[in-house]
Amino acid sequence: MSKEIFKNVLFEEAQALLDAINYLNDNEIQKSIELILSTKGKVIVCGVGKSGLIGAKIAATLASTGTPSFFIHPTEAMHGDLGMIQKGDIVIAISYSGESEEILTLIPHLKRLQIPLIAMSCLPYSSLVQESDAFLSIRVNKEACPLNAAPTSSSTLTLSIGDALAIALMYKRNFSAEDFASFHPGGSLGRRLFIKVKDIMKTDNLPLVSPEMPLREAIVIMSKGCLGNAILVKNNKLYGILSDGDLRRAMMRSDFCLDNQVVEYATVNPYYCDDENRLAREILQEIETKKIQLLVITDSNKHIIGVVHLHHLIEAKIK
Repeated sequence: MSKEIFKNVLFEEAQALLDAINYLNDNEIQKSIELILSTKGKVIVCGVGKSGLIGAKIAATLASTGTPSFFIHPTEAMHGDLGMIQKGDIVIAISYSGESEEILTLIPHLKRLQIPLIAMSCLPYSSLVQESDAFLSIRVNKEACPLNAAPTSSSTLTLSIGDALAIALMYKRNFSAEDFASFHPGGSLGRRLFIKVKDIMKTDNLPLVSPEMPLREAIVIMSKGCLGNAILVKNNKLYGILSDGDLRRAMMRSDFCLDNQVVEYATVNPYYCDDENRLAREILQEIETKKIQLLVITDSNKHIIGVVHLHHLIEAKIK
């Protein structure tokens, strides 16, 4: 029984979204989008109770997708926060009944500031809608709540209309992945598009050895470096790499000797990167393609300035 109730709630809320596609007024949708696009200021979303909670999420979605926005509680607005609303802004007011006293009290002050108003409400003839410049209906035939009381289907619809509004504005503003990442520098997309090699490369205590150094000494430096590699340097330039794999293969050779020069077992002219400003995600792709774990970073003259290990990229959550 519980399973059926659970699934029925999902069905009822999904049905409310499908119904809205048919009854939402195209002209009001277009008017709402154009009002926001023509606004030079911010979009302020307000609502009370569950509508307020949904409004806060709508404001956050708008703000993160290129439309400056924030949420304000109408009661707080009447006690000082009205100063946050300025001429040139626009308000989206959410009230299912359209008769929320807290919002209606705010309207005369919005009119005084000549603030355009978009109403999200159920009743087209409510007080809120009558005072608005555009109307987005959030009417539902029934709530998923068995008492038809708790905002369920209606709050889901309100949230979805807010999402639809934000996405439509994204398209209108040609909001790109780079724009999104700039607003989300801590997210995975932000890391992919903004973190560069220089931001994560290791630059100190590098395991540098000369090509002529005996292998036994190079292994000691290699171990202290904790990178699984030793970097061969000649005339202050990158010359080669001795990796764990090189060392294992060397040990299988009949002429293997710890007193031989490290260059005899190293990879000469290894892969490297001579641009510290390259994106870290590009370096990850290169490391994976070439099946290596360490990439040396140099300047244009092959002078070593750092290294990027696969572990560095993993720790930085580069994908």
